[in-house]
Amino acid sequence: MNSVGGQRSVLQRRGNVSNALQAALDGAAVLTVAYVLIMRHIGVLNAPYTVMVTLLLAVMGLLYDQFAIYRSNTNFTGKAFKLLQAWSLAFALLLALGFLTKQTETFSRLLMGQLYVYGLAAQLLLHLVVRTVQRYVVMHAMEPDNVVIVGSGQLASYLNQKISHNPWLSQRVVGCVVLPGEQVTIASEVGGLPPVLGPLDELLALIEQYQIRTVYFAIALNASEVIESLYFKLLDHHVAVHWVPDIFSLRLVNHSVREIAGVPVLTLSETPLTGTRRVAKWLEDTVLASVILVLIAPVLLLVAIAIKLDSPGPVFFRQSRMGWNGKAFRIWKFRSMHVHPVEGNTVQQATRDDPRITRVGAFIRRTSLDELPQIFNVLRGEMSLVGPRPHAVQHDHEYSQRIQQYFARHNIKPGITGLAQVRGYRGETRDVDMMVQRVQSDIEYINNWSLWLDLSILLRTFAAFTGKNAY
Repeated sequence: MNSVGGQRSVLQRRGNVSNALQAALDGAAVLTVAYVLIMRHIGVLNAPYTVMVTLLLAVMGLLYDQFAIYRSNTNFTGKAFKLLQAWSLAFALLLALGFLTKQTETFSRLLMGQLYVYGLAAQLLLHLVVRTVQRYVVMHAMEPDNVVIVGSGQLASYLNQKISHNPWLSQRVVGCVVLPGEQVTIASEVGGLPPVLGPLDELLALIEQYQIRTVYFAIALNASEVIESLYFKLLDHHVAVHWVPDIFSLRLVNHSVREIAGVPVLTLSETPLTGTRRVAKWLEDTVLASVILVLIAPVLLLVAIAIKLDSPGPVFFRQSRMGWNGKAFRIWKFRSMHVHPVEGNTVQQATRDDPRITRVGAFIRRTSLDELPQIFNVLRGEMSLVGPRPHAVQHDHEYSQRIQQYFARHNIKPGITGLAQVRGYRGETRDVDMMVQRVQSDIEYINNWSLWLDLSILLRTFAAFTGKNAY
């Protein structure tokens, strides 16, 4: 059978007018609030304030995309919290940039404080108004479409809950249809499932009976023949057809759906640092690492002098580590042990009361001051402030043989601190289970990476790095 229709991309993105409108309103609100405050406090819109407002809008655009402000359909409380995070981070980056360029004295602190408060309030109000209008239109101007889900597993249950709790879709799940070989009695026991309407061979009759307008296939990747056998018949019944492939039995790493030259691509594993997200991570590391280096320079000098006076040997310890995408680099640390020969290629982890550790070494390891020189690795682009901790190359090879998807942790830059470390998974790994917990935390970090998560980890680092596991 020949296909008909014009030439077009296989994968078409769905534009959202309300999201574009919301973004425009947010930008207009910030511009209006800034202009009113500048005219009130300064009396004229001069060059420094014009640059400041322009930078603020640019940072907002970058961060609001990272926080998915306009792409998520969460409740208003969740949206307000995300907006607070993104807006606060935008101001924090603006202040850090002002500090680095020594321009902070140019701007009125009162004006900047009011811009932060009034700008946030204006955006929250606009989001609430747009949300209220949108909800009214959805609930009063259109009748919800009846939906049936093909499949009866955990994915079907999850999909049912998401559709049922999203009023913007304007859809009502009538029930689900079980696949060949599935038992209705077993399927009915899956929590969160809608009523089971019957087996798959009755789908067309059920569409007529319940006036179904949309069909979701929540099935495994290897069951695509089910869709192929029904697709053209469903077209004849004038229903919308969606496929939600069940890929969640795999350990996914930053999964996504995208297109390449119009071809749909389902990404199972990828670094989160692509496009503007990579630029955002680089800016975060460059700005914050520069500020931190200025602040800790006296500490670096004092520790270096103490190490030199305490025991013979170099101040710094250099060792090859595996970084982003498996690329090797040499890590910087303060030397905390007596200089000793390495037996073969074996790298022995430090243990509690390790006799190789010097007096100064014991202190700097307990307080994690030995890690501070890695700020140079960050500025060189080899590491990040936050990310999975880089292990010795020997340990990478050893644990990759024992832990499935161990190397997935290299899908992002290694960090001075990380989610695993603030959870207490640091120091000596006495058994493989401890390393498994560390790797799980690293993959969770990659899957959920955001600038706000980085900042929260940095704030939690001080307490975690002076705990009982630091030796």
